[in-house]
Amino acid sequence: MKNPGGRRTARRIAATTGISAVVASTLIAPGTAYAEPTQDEVEDRIEELNEEAAAAVETYNQAKEDHEVAEALYEELEEQVGDEEERYEELRGKVQQLASATYQSGELDSTSTILTSDGPEALLEQNADLNYLSEAQKAELDEFGESSERLFSLKDEAEEALEESEAALEEADEAKTDVEAKIEEQQEILAQFPDADRSADGADSSGGQSYTGGASGSAGAALDFAYSKVGLPYVWGGTGPNGYDCSGLVQASWRNAGVDLPRTTFSQAEVGHRINDMSALQPGDIMFFSGVNHNGLYAGNGQMVHAPSSGRNIEVVDLAAYWAGQFEFGVRP
Repeated sequence: MKNPGGRRTARRIAATTGISAVVASTLIAPGTAYAEPTQDEVEDRIEELNEEAAAAVETYNQAKEDHEVAEALYEELEEQVGDEEERYEELRGKVQQLASATYQSGELDSTSTILTSDGPEALLEQNADLNYLSEAQKAELDEFGESSERLFSLKDEAEEALEESEAALEEADEAKTDVEAKIEEQQEILAQFPDADRSADGADSSGGQSYTGGASGSAGAALDFAYSKVGLPYVWGGTGPNGYDCSGLVQASWRNAGVDLPRTTFSQAEVGHRINDMSALQPGDIMFFSGVNHNGLYAGNGQMVHAPSSGRNIEVVDLAAYWAGQFEFGVRP
């Protein structure tokens, strides 16, 4: 997501003294002249990276959530596997008793068939030839084979789902880490300019704030919570209590109001009543920006409370300066 304040209308081009050609090469393609970056250029690059970061962190959040679901399913299936193994052993005991009884009755050929089978599947393939068995005994043999199939199917299902979710989480984490490093690098360059100020126009991130608007009920409770967190740092994947990312703050705020929302901006955009006209927003509504990669809570009076981006704090910001032009739609939980 872009720096919420946008670039100021009048920005002094900083002196190039102290910014090395090596630093400049991070913005200039190889083979071109080593013109050192201006402050505007660095800020533009940070805006681009913040947009990339917003998508990366929400993709990571979704992958993390999917992995947690897969882990829970794996543990559940492991319990089912344990139950199935107990049933499997019980049925195997019955088959062994059946084989022993068949041997004692003189049905040697049929007993040998049972005892020398490679496993339940092979035994079932030969089941049609065991004409001497009762229907109940045949049913037990069928259940024995089906139990084996269920057992291995459950194990395969659990392992495959978990492996896929682990791979997706690792990929998302690498992408997030990569863009974090790029943002940190550009912020270090920006800090070398004398008048660098990464805060947004009209933004207030001073701590200890209280919501004083007119919202009541669940919307008021959500805003009370969000305002109480102003000043805390933006944290990648953060869900509190000491830091939040944008969707983490929205989720925690509405949870405080007794409403359970999904974890990511992608999922939060699909719940509640959609509002396409920004003028129709009410305090507490969730505002979405930048292709739903970023969100915040509408606070009324043309303001929003949100967790902006890496390196900054949760803040209350005027929408008119920048965010109004990036608005996609709102959602009322």
